[in-house]
Amino acid sequence: MTEGFENISRSEYSSNKKLKDKLRKVKPKELDQMFHREHENSFREIDCLSCANCCKTTSPIFISTDIERISKTLKMKTGEFIDTYLRMDEEGDYVLQKSPCSFLLDDNTCLIYEDRPKACREYPHTDRKNMTGILALTLRNTLVCPAVLRIFQVFSREFRK
Repeated sequence: MTEGFENISRSEYSSNKKLKDKLRKVKPKELDQMFHREHENSFREIDCLSCANCCKTTSPIFISTDIERISKTLKMKTGEFIDTYLRMDEEGDYVLQKSPCSFLLDDNTCLIYEDRPKACREYPHTDRKNMTGILALTLRNTLVCPAVLRIFQVFSREFRK
């Protein structure tokens, strides 16, 4: 994780919450373009392998196709995979039993990278369509992902102009 990220992300959270409300007023197509632009810029600067905070602190949702694919890769029956690695959360979704992720290696690479869950492939979701619909999730991700925090910091400066 980047130096001081946790403290910075927490201290900026309330202002980012206000920013989220301002972003809600931006036209959906324009908002998507803003996020996509800054997603590209952020990941030019931030290397996920130097951080891996998402893998260390949160769990993706595992959909059935993820479970089947990963089970096959690990040469396990799906029931055995579920019993070994997953639990059902309050919303009825399969998530990891523990953090950090069991598949995160010491060098921050992923043991099952080629077969990782869809949620991991798409994280932090800042380059998708309909960002308006996931602004609350994106705000929460400012506490997990330095790239998302950076995006909010850039938007904050733009909205002050």
